[in-house]
Amino acid sequence: MATSDPAGFETLSELEARAASRIPPRVWEYVQGGAGDEVTLRANRSAYDRWSLHPRALRDVSNVSLKTWVLGREVSAPFLIAPTAYQREVHPDGEPGVARAASEQGVLATFSTLSSAPLEEIAAASGTGARWFQLYLQPEFADTRALVERAERARFDAIVLTVDAPVLGVRDRQATAGFAIDSSVPAGNGPRATPPSRRPEGGPVDYRLRAPADANWEVVDRVRASTSLPVVVKGILAAEDARLAVAHGARAVVVSNHGGRQLDRAPATLAVLPEVAAEVGDRAEVYVDGGVRRGSDVLIALALGARAVGVGRPILWALGVGGAAGVRRYLELLATDVAVALALVGHTGSYRLDREVVRPAVPPGP
Repeated sequence: MATSDPAGFETLSELEARAASRIPPRVWEYVQGGAGDEVTLRANRSAYDRWSLHPRALRDVSNVSLKTWVLGREVSAPFLIAPTAYQREVHPDGEPGVARAASEQGVLATFSTLSSAPLEEIAAASGTGARWFQLYLQPEFADTRALVERAERARFDAIVLTVDAPVLGVRDRQATAGFAIDSSVPAGNGPRATPPSRRPEGGPVDYRLRAPADANWEVVDRVRASTSLPVVVKGILAAEDARLAVAHGARAVVVSNHGGRQLDRAPATLAVLPEVAAEVGDRAEVYVDGGVRRGSDVLIALALGARAVGVGRPILWALGVGGAAGVRRYLELLATDVAVALALVGHTGSYRLDREVVRPAVPPGP
């Protein structure tokens, strides 16, 4: 049945199916796919089923507010747009469209090194909106530094250093689909989008995911020394690594397994979140992504220690269905879903949530 909404969908529950019918099959498999047998991909979602919310009755919830603060900046909601690559493969509006929608809704958005638009174009579309730049280390640190400097000049608010991809995970579904980046959609931060600079050995700069496999924690110090922006370390799945990130000056960490796209059978992010929050939550902000679909998911993650929650694939679904208008609609629907869930558990502010809001889910009987 056709929807009357110009964004192409009216509810959160119908979005994924509509996106599957709109996004080209090879791109859809890239968006949806994970590593190996996709055990971790499924675990990210099923981890939320292990928790239930604990509502309290007869509390004044006449004035619910979703606003919170990330790295000192006020945003309209406790969720953020996680970085995803090559968004113009999904829809021509691409990253600039996502940036406009996020800015209009007051939602923080993170944009990838592997964007399909230059970070300067994304920043211009974002206007005064909150935006972070997700950084992949380059084989030559001079190229990494150049990306950081461009992000700072473009007035991004933070550098999100991804540390979970020294090599690419084995992605069977993507390989079977034959997904390859169309040459008509170049990597936005690569040489076709920037003035032609040269490597020391004389070759052109090529910003692709070819991170140095020998990088260690000192690279966090080097990135910090390259910028006045706060550094967020993304790809944390162990409390020990969270502690090291903070020791090397990270202002925040993102509990993330790359959307289940790197190491299959790595833990679900929600399962790791409490130990990371307990380890560094008093010294740095903690965020989480992976598997978030509804407002109730956002509340569970906040109650388990996250300051804010990243959403990745649903943004691509919304973009594929309705372009920038679809992303705007999705952010509106998710904000409403969070606000309703917040009121129904008896709270008026998402930043006030704690472990008392959740309980382990009771397994079904025999």
